[in-house]
Amino acid sequence: MTVSRPVQEFFSIGDVCQLTDLKPHVLRYWESQFRFLNPAKNRSGNRVYQRREIELIMLVKHLLYAEKYTIEGARRRIEQYRRTGELKAEARYALQRETIENLTAQLRTILDILDGKVPIEHPDQ
Repeated sequence: MTVSRPVQEFFSIGDVCQLTDLKPHVLRYWESQFRFLNPAKNRSGNRVYQRREIELIMLVKHLLYAEKYTIEGARRRIEQYRRTGELKAEARYALQRETIENLTAQLRTILDILDGKVPIEHPDQ
């Protein structure tokens, strides 16, 4: 019998910062600039993000950092994706692209270690 692991449904701002490599103040600023980034808050008042919101954050990050859009330009581009029905696919693609880039960087580091180009870091040092 195969037991599947439950998929995490909700993420704290700390989780999202780790996943997206963004600082909390950047996420809070983007929430003020992009109306669709509006995470729910739990009883303690902490932000609670869903996977869909993380995908949108990654799309915003890609548009701003990789494509070099301004905030206003990114808003218009996302609205264009929404009108044409491409928003969900583009947001997912942005998350996948970031995941692949991170894995590629980690693999390069491993190869550099194996080739002796980078010393191995020991946690007790």
